[in-house]
Amino acid sequence: MKSSRILRTDAARIWLAALGAVHAGSAVNKFIRRQGCTLYVQGNRYDLRKYRKIWVLGAGKAAAPMGRAIEKILGGYISGGFLVTKYGHSLPLKKIDITEAGHPLPDKNSVASATRILDLAKRVAPDDLVLCLLSGGASALAVAPAEGISLAAKLECTRLLLNAGASIYELNAVRKHLSCFKGGRLARILAPAKTISLILSDVVGNDIGTIASGPLAPDSTTYTDCIEILQRLEILNQMPAAVQKRFALGAAGHIEETPKKREDIFEGIQTVIVGSCAQACTAAAQAARRLGYRTTVLTSRLEGDNAEAARFHMSAIKEIVFEDRPLRRPACIISGGETTVKVKGNGKGGRNQEFALYCAREMANLPAPCVAVSLGTDGTDGPTDAAGAIADSSTLVRSMKFGSGFLDGCLCKNDSYRFFNRLGDLIITGPTWTNVMDLHIFLVG
Repeated sequence: MKSSRILRTDAARIWLAALGAVHAGSAVNKFIRRQGCTLYVQGNRYDLRKYRKIWVLGAGKAAAPMGRAIEKILGGYISGGFLVTKYGHSLPLKKIDITEAGHPLPDKNSVASATRILDLAKRVAPDDLVLCLLSGGASALAVAPAEGISLAAKLECTRLLLNAGASIYELNAVRKHLSCFKGGRLARILAPAKTISLILSDVVGNDIGTIASGPLAPDSTTYTDCIEILQRLEILNQMPAAVQKRFALGAAGHIEETPKKREDIFEGIQTVIVGSCAQACTAAAQAARRLGYRTTVLTSRLEGDNAEAARFHMSAIKEIVFEDRPLRRPACIISGGETTVKVKGNGKGGRNQEFALYCAREMANLPAPCVAVSLGTDGTDGPTDAAGAIADSSTLVRSMKFGSGFLDGCLCKNDSYRFFNRLGDLIITGPTWTNVMDLHIFLVG
């Protein structure tokens, strides 16, 4: 019998297997290796003797383990470098300098870090080799505001977008057009030097123009697109005056656009996606099958409204419980991706905790033990110290001791952290050394 206690234990084993499969250091080692003076990167060979200097630069929540892996591979060939990661996510490195900055909202260290990356990039010679390590979070960790845009204006812009439920694509389109670094502008500085871009993807579909706001990728969006995004989200008039002015000037052709696909600055760049949500979902499914669950991966590209996504998953669970399809019990459904939450309350939480909270009531009414786990693979869900939360068939009943309206009240206030903290059902992992979006695991006994 798969009781609730067993389901919870199995769920932890499954998500740990998924995180292990996309550890940033391991991910790098799968795609890059050195034999003597030859570097092999996914089918391409680089004779390290040909290059004057070899630099490593980058940003992201997983920058530290990626940097450590590169140091082990290249050793003394590295001339120097600089990485920036989130506070508490650093590791000691030997050849590469590393610092920490703010996330999800940038701070003064984010600006200083972007300045240092740009300064290093300007020192790169045409006969140098650059390895650029990018992972989710880089957009906030390395911030180089465009002329006339202050850090305060960028912070307010990001806050408004997040609270309006902007998708990662919408958020990054706007960021690119407020930056001297993002949207292919770093590629413009590094060209014509050879560059290897190693990316741990936290974006649905692994679009390199969206991950880390695409500092080395052509940008398909425009200033006009940014205006349309802000209008659609009904926040254009709330934007700082400097942002509105820049977008208006850009749309009128008075400010240079971000680099587009046709430009030759991208010819010397090899881009490799070393880790993704699809890999995490595959590893989770393999672990679930080893534990005896009939398993399916619904999708690794989940998007859209968080509440609707939770309801859809629960409808699939009901189909299993009542109709024995698409799987017979014990069953496991897995999905990954990144949903959006439109913040209406002033509570504390994140989309994963709220996703689990939406599932709690419906699980309580099912005649079979169920567990729902939702967690951010980077170990951080929203502005909290939790990766996510776990809900099961007993969650609703256990919450009643805090009042019959406790669950609904927390949902209305976007206060899922307080809910799961009271029940002892937060998932707190600390830094996971990876970042490939969110993972949802449903188990049915």
